[in-house]
Amino acid sequence: MPQAPGKNHRKGISMIALTRMFPNDEAARDWIESIRWPDGPKCPYCRGENVQHPVKHKTMTHRCRTCRKWFSVRTGTVMQNSKLGYQVWVFASYLMSTSLKGESSMKLHRNLEITQKTAWHLAYRLRETWGDKNVSPFGGPVEADETYMGGKRANRSNAERKKLAGRGPVDMTAVVGVKDRETNQIVAKVVADTNAKALQGFVEEHTQEDAQVYTDEGTAYVGIDRPHESVKHSAIEYVRGDVHTNGLESAWSMIKRGHKGTYRKMSEKYLHRYVREFVGRHNVREADTIDQMRGMVANMQGRFLPYRMLKKDNGLSSGARS
Repeated sequence: MPQAPGKNHRKGISMIALTRMFPNDEAARDWIESIRWPDGPKCPYCRGENVQHPVKHKTMTHRCRTCRKWFSVRTGTVMQNSKLGYQVWVFASYLMSTSLKGESSMKLHRNLEITQKTAWHLAYRLRETWGDKNVSPFGGPVEADETYMGGKRANRSNAERKKLAGRGPVDMTAVVGVKDRETNQIVAKVVADTNAKALQGFVEEHTQEDAQVYTDEGTAYVGIDRPHESVKHSAIEYVRGDVHTNGLESAWSMIKRGHKGTYRKMSEKYLHRYVREFVGRHNVREADTIDQMRGMVANMQGRFLPYRMLKKDNGLSSGARS
């Protein structure tokens, strides 16, 4: 493949090459099985290795001779109970991995020839495969910062504006993050409050005691139990030697580009799942495309997100019309 600008040290995969690698469901399933069961199939119920394969069953591909239960590589993963073909799952993982600003459900619906509703659920299940990796506590130096997601007050109806109090981003949802400069890894979380207890607690949880922390001049970081320096954005000071938060702000800009340019809306109800997606994709960005996809498949195990659970009320607004 001709060399391209950007991170050309990474090995990518073209759509033509992807189609040759996974021409059908059988090839995709064999690849998924090789990742989940590198030493041969194991029963997801009793972990037994005395497995019968192939078997005569409408949907299952294996049977455990120990506990006598039927299963497939989908069992116990985010693919469980899904009727989508394995090739669709592989192609979707490719699209989600290689689209830095995200992949909308409408685009997945068109590219994968599935319904928009199915594509929407599929995207959320794949987001479950990112994040939750033990990438902290960081040794530093680290950057800590928060950003705010959501619609602007000026774009809301008069009735909605009357319900809002205060100034600034009071009508938006806060996300706090920490980036380790040494490893380029990020952890981030949606928070209900941006007071000192919440922000300092998050930073201290994800950094070692002697880690140097760089922030802006926000008063919530004053008194943090870490070596701490800050830049004063209000005085148009953005960099002072090593003191800046530009790396983390670059990551925030990618989430916001995905918000404005791809998804158009990230509601309070699902925002934490979008944050998981963008942070997870950032943390594996240096890896080859096939390794990113392999990591997603490896993380499918032990995660289950049925549609009813995804839609379940969590006390936050989805922004849907009533």
